[in-house]
Amino acid sequence: MNTLFFRNFVSSATLFCLSFILLGSSFLFISRRYFIDEEQARLAVNAEEVVKSAAAFSHEDDLQSWTLRMTISSISRSTGDHIFLCDNTGRIVTCSDMELLCPHIGQSISRDTIETIRTDGQLSLADTLDGFYEESHYIVALPIPGVDKNDDVSGYVFVSTDIASTLSAWDVFFPTFVFISLVVLLISILISLFYSKRLSNPLVALAEAATRFGRGDFSVRVQEEGHYEELDQLTLAFNSMAESLEKSEELRREFIANVSHELKTPMTTISGFADGLLDGTIPPENQDKYLSTISSETKRLSRLVRQMLDLSRLQAGQSNDYLHGSFDICEVLRRTLVNFVDKIESRGLDVNVQVPEYPITVVGDADAIMQVVYNLLDNAVKFALPGSTLDLSLWKQAGKAYVSVRNLGETIPEAELPLLFDRFHKTDRSRSRNRDGVGLGLYIVKTILNNHGENITVTSQNGVTEFVFTLMLR
Repeated sequence: MNTLFFRNFVSSATLFCLSFILLGSSFLFISRRYFIDEEQARLAVNAEEVVKSAAAFSHEDDLQSWTLRMTISSISRSTGDHIFLCDNTGRIVTCSDMELLCPHIGQSISRDTIETIRTDGQLSLADTLDGFYEESHYIVALPIPGVDKNDDVSGYVFVSTDIASTLSAWDVFFPTFVFISLVVLLISILISLFYSKRLSNPLVALAEAATRFGRGDFSVRVQEEGHYEELDQLTLAFNSMAESLEKSEELRREFIANVSHELKTPMTTISGFADGLLDGTIPPENQDKYLSTISSETKRLSRLVRQMLDLSRLQAGQSNDYLHGSFDICEVLRRTLVNFVDKIESRGLDVNVQVPEYPITVVGDADAIMQVVYNLLDNAVKFALPGSTLDLSLWKQAGKAYVSVRNLGETIPEAELPLLFDRFHKTDRSRSRNRDGVGLGLYIVKTILNNHGENITVTSQNGVTEFVFTLMLR
């Protein structure tokens, strides 16, 4: 049994037991009070009936009538109560006991008790009645109306019952209640045990998965139980986080592997040629050629480091930082295109520029978007067929500015199109025909546009490759 399950079970069981005990105790107290209140109400009703019967005899000044005694004796037998009547001085004149010489007749009730009845109009208490009874009784006393105006009370009716007999029914009920309560408590504990186990299992699985995460294993997933919506949502979020972490870990490893490869190639070339120059393996007449290669690889290494620094800066930036500025996209396109005049002429390319003469203001960072355009034009020039046409277009549509860079070259396979914006991704044609690229240019383009909240698409059919990205109009 795991610790989480044990804690959950103990806490829930303890809380339930305390609640059950409190509820049971309250119920027992209330039920006992109910029995007592019901008994006192019954005594009051019986006392009123006796008062009605006694009132008829009080008019004849005959509370000691044998007929009245038979009447109250009959009521006593049917109800189980003890009944006796006093005159207005408190002396007992008749009793429900059928003994001919009843020991109660002739006794007197205390003056204080009589005064209380006369003043309050009734008496209701649990007492021995100043020693009249050996054990406490529930007692209800009412006055008997007087015969004339001068005497408003002609006597008093006392109806009582033994407390022990009153609570005997409750005493029978109490063990039954306790037994049923214990059964219910046991069933509740078993149910709590079941649900605690059911609730703790997914939490334990989450804890174990988190532990494996801490050890670097991001492949673990937690199975959804389907019992609790909240736990299923937590499990779904946890698995989503696991997938994200696993993907990030794969990208990190791939990034490290790619960086290592990209750094290893030029460094090996530089080291090999430098050693050849130093030990004389390379003849003097070929030294310029190999020095040129060393210079080219050094510049390539420098570009890789610079682009990695740019990428780190872009990834650390906030998207909102790019949304406060605005600039003329037409001017940016023209200025960027000027940088490629020499490369365009060296490859014999024609350029078809379709950019409006009037300014088009867009939201964003001018330098960042210039880098986007530069990287796209650099790719287009690099992979365009010599003597073909390079197209640069700009248009507005539905609150957006659309920039298109299109060239004619080899068709990019459809399966590779979604991979073009991945870090260090290179098609076979770029590796075989050009060693200048390091596979970060389009990834930087995608990162910059993502930071602007914009998108870029690429199509390649029949040798025509086109990149189109959007910017929000100001």
